[in-house]
Amino acid sequence: MSYYGNFAAFYDAFTDDVDRTSMAAFIAEKLKQNGISGGILLDAGCGTGGLSVLCAQMGFDVIGTDISPEMLQKARERAQQAGVQLLLLNQPLEELDLYGTVRAAICTLDTVNHLTGEQSLRQAFARIGLFLEPGGVFLFDCNTYYKHSQVLGDNAYIYDLGDTYCGWQNTFYPEDNTTDVDLTFFDRQGGSFARYDESFTQYYFTPQQLESALAAAGMRVLQVCGGYRDQPLQKDSQRAVYIASKER
Repeated sequence: MSYYGNFAAFYDAFTDDVDRTSMAAFIAEKLKQNGISGGILLDAGCGTGGLSVLCAQMGFDVIGTDISPEMLQKARERAQQAGVQLLLLNQPLEELDLYGTVRAAICTLDTVNHLTGEQSLRQAFARIGLFLEPGGVFLFDCNTYYKHSQVLGDNAYIYDLGDTYCGWQNTFYPEDNTTDVDLTFFDRQGGSFARYDESFTQYYFTPQQLESALAAAGMRVLQVCGGYRDQPLQKDSQRAVYIASKER
């Protein structure tokens, strides 16, 4: 089974509360502030393509990469329905290999937290930096320590969408800044339910680790926001959004 293979079928339904339209507007504004209003944009870890399609509709030529073939198939279907073209590549971030450079790169909705430790983080940022044009912008988000320890923590959640149920169990390990996530889906199929399981680990990266990885990849931080709003990061912010630029 490939990574996120089972989750791909349910991902959009269980992330329906994410305001991707506002996220796309925020991204477009930050890129515009740095002189970017078009060109090739990389959506690294694009998932089912929600933001990729919105960026394409805003005039960007979008390359979407993801480690999950199932997620990419959903992105392909979404693009066809929206009438936009996406170049979709099945690649892990650490092995990113594009056909040329890009004007901007985004990496959203916890994708960075799925990298498997600091070495993986540095490899991923190095590959993104390699293909980012000088003066290009890299915008990414990551879950904060507050979210890992207080929101995810050792908490369990139940989501009920009528024909599909999801049990979400978190286990936080403060000694190594990781959170194990175990998902169980029950999907109604006729008169019975089919069960699907998915597990993954999210890694918390400190600001120092993130900034060091960016610097090693030839990038510097321009701004850090508390979520996809133009406001400073707060102690109880659940998501940090970094805007960085390629220096060399």
